[in-house]
Amino acid sequence: MDLKKYITDVNDYPVQGIVFKDLTTLWKDKAAFKESLDALTHHYKGRKIDKIVSPEARGFIFGAPLAYNLGAGFVPVRKPKKLPREFISVTYELEYGTDTLAMHKDAISPEENVLIVDDLIATGGTVKAIASLVRQCKGNLLGFAFLVELEFLKGRKEIEEYDVFSLLKF
Repeated sequence: MDLKKYITDVNDYPVQGIVFKDLTTLWKDKAAFKESLDALTHHYKGRKIDKIVSPEARGFIFGAPLAYNLGAGFVPVRKPKKLPREFISVTYELEYGTDTLAMHKDAISPEENVLIVDDLIATGGTVKAIASLVRQCKGNLLGFAFLVELEFLKGRKEIEEYDVFSLLKF
């Protein structure tokens, strides 16, 4: 199945000159959504993964079902003040400012094998920040998985010391 044909380009969103990859058109198609999750599952089947870590909100769409398929735990990474217990956080640079992400302090035990999963990698800043949270917990970061990679933004360079798998590349 050609999954790329299920992704819609939206011109000038969120700002003029940007071509946004709308993944909701893939997610709404049950066969395409299943195929994408099955392909990610197949790629990681048989590897010892204890936890899948994903950022809100779109990372949850692939991270949680992939964790289920692989028999791993799921760890949500959220914006500050969205987690009810003690958390760790990281602030990182965006193109026009900063952002902060948080994870429960006890979400990952030392030496647990961790895979970071998100829907899309663009510049790599978000997942690089999440990797720092995993390292703070002394987790064993196995790598990163994405449905889509926007190669022209070179986000892979931010995390090139790890295994990076992208199902679709644009």
